[in-house]
Amino acid sequence: MAQWKERKTQTPKLIGPFPDLIARVLASREITQENLDSLLNPKLSELKDPGLIKGMKVAVERLVQAYKNNEKICIYADFDLDGTSGLAILKEGFEKIGFKHVAYYQPKRLSEGYGFHAEAVEELKNLGISLIVTVDVGITSFKAFEKANELGVDVILTDHHLPADELPKALTIVNPNQKDCTSGLGYLCGAGVAFYLLRAVKRAFYDDPDLPKNEWDLKEVLEFFCIGTLTDMVPLVEDNRVLVKYGLKTLATTQKAGLRALLEALKLDGRELTSQDVAIRFAPKLNALSRMESDILPAQIYLEKDYKKAEQMISRVLENNETRQSLQSDAEGRAFKLLENWNEPDFVFVSSPFFHRGVIGLIATKLSQHYNRPAFVGSENSEGMIVGSSRTPPGSEISLVEALKSAETVLNRFGGHAAAAGFELHAKNHQFFPQLLREHFQKVKTQQLVAEIDFDTAADLSEVNQSVMKWYDFIGPFGVGFNIPLIKFDQVSLTSKKELKGGHYKLNFSDRTQNHRMDALMFSPSDKLVNILDIGQKYQVLTELQWNYFNGRKTIQLLVKDLKPL
Repeated sequence: MAQWKERKTQTPKLIGPFPDLIARVLASREITQENLDSLLNPKLSELKDPGLIKGMKVAVERLVQAYKNNEKICIYADFDLDGTSGLAILKEGFEKIGFKHVAYYQPKRLSEGYGFHAEAVEELKNLGISLIVTVDVGITSFKAFEKANELGVDVILTDHHLPADELPKALTIVNPNQKDCTSGLGYLCGAGVAFYLLRAVKRAFYDDPDLPKNEWDLKEVLEFFCIGTLTDMVPLVEDNRVLVKYGLKTLATTQKAGLRALLEALKLDGRELTSQDVAIRFAPKLNALSRMESDILPAQIYLEKDYKKAEQMISRVLENNETRQSLQSDAEGRAFKLLENWNEPDFVFVSSPFFHRGVIGLIATKLSQHYNRPAFVGSENSEGMIVGSSRTPPGSEISLVEALKSAETVLNRFGGHAAAAGFELHAKNHQFFPQLLREHFQKVKTQQLVAEIDFDTAADLSEVNQSVMKWYDFIGPFGVGFNIPLIKFDQVSLTSKKELKGGHYKLNFSDRTQNHRMDALMFSPSDKLVNILDIGQKYQVLTELQWNYFNGRKTIQLLVKDLKPL
């Protein structure tokens, strides 16, 4: 069971117009009186200069040249929502500025796979493309750049992934995480880098007397920036925080047909949006399109102008998401069945030809959380190839890339991040893969790490009211680097429980005086937690605060993250 740990801070409690509970949360985040205003009132006017990013000057000059020469350009973006958001930023932005010939290309997740591909460069060259701008991809795609140089196609590489020592031979590289870049913008996602490129190009058009001027406002693509940043889980700090705060407002009132239709279909319209609304309810419906390799892609939703067409597309989006949920549920059931006799203490590995490739990352996440250890999940195709995805449980310090490297003798390829990585191997090596992982984890294991959950402050149910919630929303948005506040409530009694569709639970708690009650939700609790839910039992409960919208009413509820009986 996870240990709960209150954040310790020497920061004095803040003085301001907010309730005491909010003051305690801010103090736990080491927010001081001096930096309080920048947190509560971030300003777009204080954004960093895009020209600070290394490689930006050459990129802008080449794009201006392409405009003057009336060249055909192509935006080549990754298929995930970060790449797609950056694609939409540049496609809409360039066209609004005045570019006439802007195409776009995204590789298919399942049939082509991640990366900037040499075959695609050839195809684009044949279509008359003379300049490619990559988004969220390319920093390790050496062969594609060799092909581009061979064919005389210029490529502006924009990315945010960490580069290796050797870099591709692009016309220029715009990546705030490359060596010698002093911009301080390394927290930008791929869509963020694209947005800064657009800012720099728009400025160049204003500065050049020979180029057209218009009053188009960059704020009109902030909803794309917001979606990309929240789904890629980059830190919500500095410029990211400012732009996401404004982006959430822009998205809530968007007139972009596809986004508007999806908001309405999910009943997220007509109210303020939180970062959780976007990351948990809105974005996964779009992400399922590339996971399932649907005939509709997220970029089409982003860029659709006709509302009737958008409504029809969103209807298919929701059908596609239901298919994804069904495949995921079936695969999870099969995975748990296959793992019934699994006896490795440090990891789980499961592979099946019945796992759809588009959901293996989701299954790996589920397994890693359920077993509280790294999970490796493979989908085997008819040619005997296993394509896999791996995840670590929350709070883990294990590096999946290091684990996969230990098994590289049986892998065709692997890569990713410490907490999320992919791999590929022949089915004939299936039995050797877990053996090598076992050896690796035995070497690195010094002691069984107990998962820790940091919470902000303890509180009473009587403190949670409309005023607290108003300020709770105001100090957002929350995300990586500025986590959703976790509040601990002691001595609360469970007064009712009800199982909902999907294995979720609706609960009601009362305080020790019985004068204050609060509804709560538990999403997909483990059997261990379900078994300790007893009416009348007293608990310590670790929760997030949130609004519940139902039948036109807006009420406060708790989202239970963990609980312990007293």
